Amino acid sequence: MKHVKLTLLYLVTQPPDQRLSKNCSRTSLPGLGLLLSLVCSVGVANRASAEQSIARVWDERALAAIRADTPHPPAQARNYFSLSVCMYDAWAAYDTNGAVGYVYRGKHAAADVATARREAISYAAWRLLKERHVYSRTAAATLEADDAQLVALGYDTNNVSRDVATPAGVGNSVYDAVSAWFINDGARQTNGTPYPLANPPVAYPDAPSAQGGYVYINPPMAVSFEGITDGKDPASTVKDINHWQRLQIVNAVDQNGFPQGPIQPYLGAQWLGVRPFALMRKDPTKPWIDPGPPPYFGGATHAQFVKEVVAVITADSQLSPDDGVTIDISPGAFGNNSLDFPGDYGNGNFEIYDGHGYATNPVTGLPYAPNVVKRGDFARILAEFWADGPSSETPPGHWNVLANYLADHPLTVKKIGGTGPVVDDLEWDVKMYFALNASLHEAACACWSAKRAYDGWRPIGAVRYLGALGQSTDPNLPSYNANGLPLITNQIELVTAASVASGRHAGLTPGKIALLSWPGPPADPVKQHSGVKWVQADNWSTYQRTNFVTPAFPGYFSGHSTFSRSAAELLTAITGSPFFPGGLGTYTNYVLGFENGPSAPITLQWATYYDAADQAGISRIWGGIHPPIDNLAGRRVGANIGKGVWELAKRYWDGSVTDTPVAIRRLDTGQCEVQYNTVRGLYYKLQSTPDLNQPFTDDPPAVSQPFDALTIARTNTFGQPHKFFRAVGTLAP
Repeated sequence: MKHVKLTLLYLVTQPPDQRLSKNCSRTSLPGLGLLLSLVCSVGVANRASAEQSIARVWDERALAAIRADTPHPPAQARNYFSLSVCMYDAWAAYDTNGAVGYVYRGKHAAADVATARREAISYAAWRLLKERHVYSRTAAATLEADDAQLVALGYDTNNVSRDVATPAGVGNSVYDAVSAWFINDGARQTNGTPYPLANPPVAYPDAPSAQGGYVYINPPMAVSFEGITDGKDPASTVKDINHWQRLQIVNAVDQNGFPQGPIQPYLGAQWLGVRPFALMRKDPTKPWIDPGPPPYFGGATHAQFVKEVVAVITADSQLSPDDGVTIDISPGAFGNNSLDFPGDYGNGNFEIYDGHGYATNPVTGLPYAPNVVKRGDFARILAEFWADGPSSETPPGHWNVLANYLADHPLTVKKIGGTGPVVDDLEWDVKMYFALNASLHEAACACWSAKRAYDGWRPIGAVRYLGALGQSTDPNLPSYNANGLPLITNQIELVTAASVASGRHAGLTPGKIALLSWPGPPADPVKQHSGVKWVQADNWSTYQRTNFVTPAFPGYFSGHSTFSRSAAELLTAITGSPFFPGGLGTYTNYVLGFENGPSAPITLQWATYYDAADQAGISRIWGGIHPPIDNLAGRRVGANIGKGVWELAKRYWDGSVTDTPVAIRRLDTGQCEVQYNTVRGLYYKLQSTPDLNQPFTDDPPAVSQPFDALTIARTNTFGQPHKFFRAVGTLAP
């Protein structure tokens, strides 16, 4: 039987001089109703202890696999969401309280529902991971570990049954449906070359340029050379600094140490066209959410462009534990930021956020204890800790780790949305993963669509470019260029013969622009730290390993900021509070990897999920990866995404996803429009009747949008007879 819920709208055609409120009204049809101490898992089989749900077991398996793979944030967010759909749909297949599967809609009974769910979830999850892990950099070992996990749980890897009278058959059938849903979602998964046909595999390639693939505007930047040239003879330099310039890096590796390059590819170029969860758009060539372009060099926003570049330089000057500057990073002084503050930076200041913490811990009622640390230690730890998570699981994986931290916390009360009954661990986990990873996948789609649309610049190119132009402060000084960098004492200075002779700018070239910056890793990163030193602007680099430097995709806007704010919104919604359990989340004893440090142990603290997300955002500025505008845009987009995902996810859980509200508006003096929104994966048609005592009939043409979320509109002229309309949403055609 089809699952149908309705919303009715009464459209009466009257002369155009009548008020719309008299013409059109809503009614319902009687009888139908209105329808941190973060723990990292290791890559070994988990036997699903009594403390962990089966969904948690498979999420940990996915985390272990991502830590042994080449980071690809949008692809890995898609993998997490696909896995979560498998687990939620297998759980919902045995639910009798109205829950609707996202892709698989079958309902089944079992004498022992808990046991059946455990098996069905395992087969669905295992098959999905096997499908995706053939594209892993360590495919052979990862696929073997996937099999070992299933066997450790007591299941047979040779069970291919699709008999839905058995839990294995349900799980395998759920996988079939979920795989088919995602296989043509625009990610170009099947255009890659899987293991063992290629070793390492070729994963998620972009389309050829003749078929709409990305076309590089700028030649690659050879990072080891001065300036922004490709290092060839004759050299080619940047053609348009406002566009992304990929890097050419000697002995390049990814974040997990796998050899790359030497010339960066573009990871996720095709994500402009990947299908999200809830977002809608009218133009497939535009971002899903468009915050507008970044500031550009040489145009109306040139002054802001320079401010963004200067902010990154200011941040870089703070990466030393030896400057005597301390800050209080306690939630009593740090956090509680708004989304409205544009920042105070670009003039030597570095005020990215406007929050000043919280007067008291809302759980204990007591003030937060001060947590005073060296600013240089804090900045370096954030730059490394949030780069990909404490174990290189990328931002989507990092937020799964945080979600698991919450699930394990003794003070977490597992009420969905913070209300209603306490649910068991499995229900909490499948719903948490479904919504959280929907928000992370949605964040990837939104962020990477903007990256592709705007092809935004990265700081490494912009800093070197402006520095090479010269200084813009004083026309009477050498190296003046109105479009160059402003001089700021102790941050951006002009190298002169006198400054070289005095030792201030020792070893630098007179006439060049000097930046007080992290100069790169020391000779012995285990025992030494570099601090900050004066370096020439046209040789500036990021606070990263010299064989990584900056990610392989455009800058604007920040993926970390988008992922993190979206996840923070979701965690706030599902727990019913923005605050960590007990009002405090922590991470202690992080050890730097780029150099020795911190100089003293530091405990990162967050009162709310938003505060943690904001630390992730600012970490990319201290790391030299993004300017502040990338962070602000990402935070705002992420907030939009997280809230939207939560509202839609809840409707699958309570079965109201087929409710289809209808609205009307007057278009002109002769027409009214009936309008309703669709949800991906559901089927729709508009029906009408001239009288509620007569049956409804389909209002042609029939509309079915199983793969798109759209706004459907139908018009009616005043000269036509009046009608009642209803939109019918169903789970099957």
